[in-house]
Amino acid sequence: MSTHKMFFAGSGGQGVLLMGQIVTHAAMLEDKQATFFPSYGPEMRGGTTNCTVIVSDKTVSCPLINEADYIVVMNLPSLIKFEPLLRPGGILLLNKSTIDQSATRDDITAIEVPANDLASDLGNARVANMVMLGAFIRATNVVSGAAIGKVIEQTIGAKKVELRDLNMQAFDLWQPTPVR
Repeated sequence: MSTHKMFFAGSGGQGVLLMGQIVTHAAMLEDKQATFFPSYGPEMRGGTTNCTVIVSDKTVSCPLINEADYIVVMNLPSLIKFEPLLRPGGILLLNKSTIDQSATRDDITAIEVPANDLASDLGNARVANMVMLGAFIRATNVVSGAAIGKVIEQTIGAKKVELRDLNMQAFDLWQPTPVR
């Protein structure tokens, strides 16, 4: 393994920070080094939010990045603003349910995931982030699905078994196929 630089972006309330936290905790469960650096607007829901996650087999000295290996965007403003941050050859996952355009670059792999639509099919649109997280993990293998499952178990806990099970269903739902 080497160092993997990730960027998750969307609006407040879309679960962007939770995706980053889960990946970070899963990396630590696998004895990897990891940093999580959140950024969000002053609004609780609807404002901009993003986070940087770095996972490595060596010490991470700075949580900031100049370019990302992987970017997950949940809304159109995030696609427009952060697509340039992706390094050539990187992977972009975009929520096709809320983004009505495709990636503009041809030097990256773009994966379009209808996350909100699939989450709604499960009966709860709030798990769109878990659909996207599942697609992201399968596309990148930054951490194992088993480690993600353990973190979801720990995060949601035994008190909310139905929510834990719904989140795991959402995580397991999508098998990504590259658009380009």
